[in-house]
Amino acid sequence: MLKKSIGIYRDSFRGLSAEMWVLSLVMLINRAGAMVLPFLTIYLTTQLGFTLPQAGWVMSSYGLGSLVGAFIGGRLTDRVGYFPVQLWSLLLTAFFFWSLPFISTFWVFCTVIFLTTTVADAFRPAAMVAVTAYSSSENRTRSFALIRLAINLGYAIGPAVGGLLALSAGYVWLFVIDGLTCLLAGMLFGLRLRPKPAERDSGDQASEAASASIGAWRNGPYLAFMFLTVLTAVVFMQLLSTLPLYWKEVVGLNEAWIGGLFTFNCLLIVVIEMPVVYVLERRGKLDRVMARGVFFIGLTYAILLVGPDFGWIVISVLAITVGEVLNFPFANTYAVKMAPPDRQGEYMALFTMAFSVAHILAPQVGLQIANAWGFPVLWVVLTSLSLLTTTGYLLLGRTLSRESAAPVTAG
Repeated sequence: MLKKSIGIYRDSFRGLSAEMWVLSLVMLINRAGAMVLPFLTIYLTTQLGFTLPQAGWVMSSYGLGSLVGAFIGGRLTDRVGYFPVQLWSLLLTAFFFWSLPFISTFWVFCTVIFLTTTVADAFRPAAMVAVTAYSSSENRTRSFALIRLAINLGYAIGPAVGGLLALSAGYVWLFVIDGLTCLLAGMLFGLRLRPKPAERDSGDQASEAASASIGAWRNGPYLAFMFLTVLTAVVFMQLLSTLPLYWKEVVGLNEAWIGGLFTFNCLLIVVIEMPVVYVLERRGKLDRVMARGVFFIGLTYAILLVGPDFGWIVISVLAITVGEVLNFPFANTYAVKMAPPDRQGEYMALFTMAFSVAHILAPQVGLQIANAWGFPVLWVVLTSLSLLTTTGYLLLGRTLSRESAAPVTAG
């Protein structure tokens, strides 16, 4: 049994291109320095003296910048290519992060965090197109999973080191190191990678091929998928805003323990995601796998209703980890499969914009409800929302299956 498990784990990494490994290393370096976001709400409330609603607006500014950046990044990717968009996004983001420690005024901070994420998240749709260029249709989901593995391994390092730095040296160093890793990642990207034409899956469904001339904003099934993606991300992204505050204020954990929980989440992903994707990409229907993922994400908050006990906190982090492993890599593949070859930047932009919208909504939903009615009410809302989203994925999958199975009649 152990030998078979080791074999599956080893096989899950085979067949990936050299470019994918370099791109993953770029992601690892970049995310290893991503120390700011997990502690941003704590920094805003404890260091700058912002109120919970003000912290929520800053986080929403972060999300709005992500939304605008994803839109611009998608347009630029279709016009100038994914390579220059990624390179300049990484290099310029460094200088924006270095400016943030010098800002303490609410509206100025909102403005600069908006500009920072606008530049930073132009990278995301370009990176998704890059994965289609550096992978084949047979290993595309695993290629996305490899990127996520690198990101999560970086996050396993970043928050843990960030929590210790915040306690020992101060929050300023979080911004400094975040900018430095953006710069180093950009240099590695520019020196070791070269542009390559993006490939198209050969086995796309008929319904997807029929939408080849349809823009992303007029593709009904794709828009329904985007709506479900937003709802999924709103529930999940409480991990980046509300949950750290809950862990600190209600459970009584300090920054080091909070960083440790993020590390636990990320290391679990590093260990289990590639073999899980390797097994399920051949056997599981995408809509059903994504539905199970949302269910587990919602289970996180149902567990928290038991009470602020550290043991239950650890179990809830385990649940949200399983949920993101089952949802996010397969959602990436689902989005790519529905994108026509001449509109990949547009479709990937809309996909990343869905997460950007969630970045705007998630802190408002989480922090405002927690501030007005308390955390238990928030957990009930998030659990209910996840169940509705789970149902939505299953209904979307059945609708697309019926459409693809319907006979084509001559007009």
